[in-house]
Amino acid sequence: MALALCPGSFDPPTNGHIDIVERAARHFDRVIVAVLRNPDKKPLLEVEERVKLLDDALGHLPGVEVDSFEGLLVDLAKERGADVIVKGLRSTSDMGYELQMAHINAALAPGTDTVFIAASPEWTFVSSSMVKQVASYGGDVSPFVPASVAEALARHFTSSEGRV
Repeated sequence: MALALCPGSFDPPTNGHIDIVERAARHFDRVIVAVLRNPDKKPLLEVEERVKLLDDALGHLPGVEVDSFEGLLVDLAKERGADVIVKGLRSTSDMGYELQMAHINAALAPGTDTVFIAASPEWTFVSSSMVKQVASYGGDVSPFVPASVAEALARHFTSSEGRV
C-alpha cells in the first residue's frame, strides 16, 4: 500500500494546499498531511486549529489523514512507514529550496523519495503569508482558502488588534 507524507506549516491552509493533497490522493493509497509544530516560530494559528481546518477541508478524501509532528520529517516518515514525501511547487523560487530539502531528506533517510507536484495555475500566486496579510487588513480571502479557514481568519483578526 503506497503511503505518502504531505508536510507543511499550513498557516493557514490555502486552496493551493488542498489542491496538492487532492492530487496526491489520486496517486497514493494513503496520504498523511503532516502539520509541522515548530517551537522556534510563532504561527498565526495554533497547530490544533490548523489540523482541524485541514480535517474539515479534506474530509471528502478517503485515505487522507491529518496529523501534526515536531522534529525531522524523515523521522516521521520512518515512524509511519512512508517512503514518499509530496511537495507542491508554485514557482521556480520554491524549487531551489524544496530540491535542497529533498536531497537532505534522502541523505538522512536513504530510499525516501520526494515527489513534486506543480501547483495548478489558479493557485500559483496564493501563499499562506499573502492570505494572512490580506486577512489582517480585512480583505476578502474567500477565493483563496476553504470557507472554514476564511471564517477562522476573520475571527482571529476581529479578536486581535495586531496585523501581520
